[in-house]
Amino acid sequence: MKALQIPVVKLPKETEDLRREIRQFLNEEIESGGFEPKCDTWLSGFSEEFSRKMGSRGWIGMTWPKKYGGHERSTIERYVVTEEMLAAGAPVSAHWIADRQTGPLLLKFGKESQKQYFLPDIAKGECYFSIGLSEPNAGSDLAAIQSRAVKVENGWILNGSKIWTSGAHHAHYMITLCRTSPMDTTNRHAGMSQLLVDLSAPGVTIRPIHLMTGEHHFNEVFFEDVFIPNEMVVGEIGNGWAQGMAELAYERSGPERILSTFPLLNELSSILLKNEDDDGLNKVSRLISRLWTLRNMSLGIAQQIERGIPSTIIASLVKDMGTQFEQEVAEITRLLVSVIPSTDSPSRLERMLAQSILQSPGFSLRGGTTEILRGIVAKGVIGK
Repeated sequence: MKALQIPVVKLPKETEDLRREIRQFLNEEIESGGFEPKCDTWLSGFSEEFSRKMGSRGWIGMTWPKKYGGHERSTIERYVVTEEMLAAGAPVSAHWIADRQTGPLLLKFGKESQKQYFLPDIAKGECYFSIGLSEPNAGSDLAAIQSRAVKVENGWILNGSKIWTSGAHHAHYMITLCRTSPMDTTNRHAGMSQLLVDLSAPGVTIRPIHLMTGEHHFNEVFFEDVFIPNEMVVGEIGNGWAQGMAELAYERSGPERILSTFPLLNELSSILLKNEDDDGLNKVSRLISRLWTLRNMSLGIAQQIERGIPSTIIASLVKDMGTQFEQEVAEITRLLVSVIPSTDSPSRLERMLAQSILQSPGFSLRGGTTEILRGIVAKGVIGK
């Protein structure tokens, strides 16, 4: 069995100044009514105004080259910004996907023209992307995707559909994984490519999938003879699987996999302290200990990704453990305090508990189901 190595990261002193700056900004936003803290806001907290404010402060595209609108700061500094936004329950979903994975994907595989055109607007918080991976009959088995692009003069014609597409109704573009060659049953990962799809193009239809909360951030997206110009192909034709897997490493290891319900945990701690509930605080302290471990693992992966070290296996492990933790925060809160969860309640604790309970079934589905992640970890540590 292979051992998993995760580096221990000590945050540099300059991140303390950055953290104070972020917290001051967030406190001012909350006090002025700029946003109300909520749970799971990296998917459900949409605010173009807030994203533009983050862009103007240089907190989007932080690690990217300055010539593309970035700020050439470290991955650890970006981690601090991300962590503080999630802990405060800030509305960051508009730019989230583009900042987290579209930008890094284009920097690694994109054409120079794509970098110059898309990255500056993403860094300003003005250009939003969605992920085009899951399909109706290929949710957890990406190798089974059926969406297909056929070569024509000056481009490709795309047909097919995607599902569980977060924020597609707000996004301007989607990075779409599709087949550009017939499926090879001896190598199901071959013949896939990534295309940049303008979601306002003729032939694109977006239909909502409403959550139990009544909220709308998932969608079905249909492509009917959508023309994709050659310059909108990302990377090499036929290399889509490898590119898509690199993209998923960014998606699975970040602090959003452990902090979706942190605003609830913070509010619960305040209530228990006020009530001098020692037994409840003891149970919460165990959660905090686990959170600290998960956070250090997530930080270690952030450093590995910055150094170009493959992190797919460890990222899958953190995503699995992190989403279980997020779900348990809601369950333990329900057991520790006698409240009636409601999204309309005047009580912040009751509102956040309702948000967490209603959103939590999706925590262990989005970004790869628990079963898929454990398969990746098992194959990685035991071998083929």
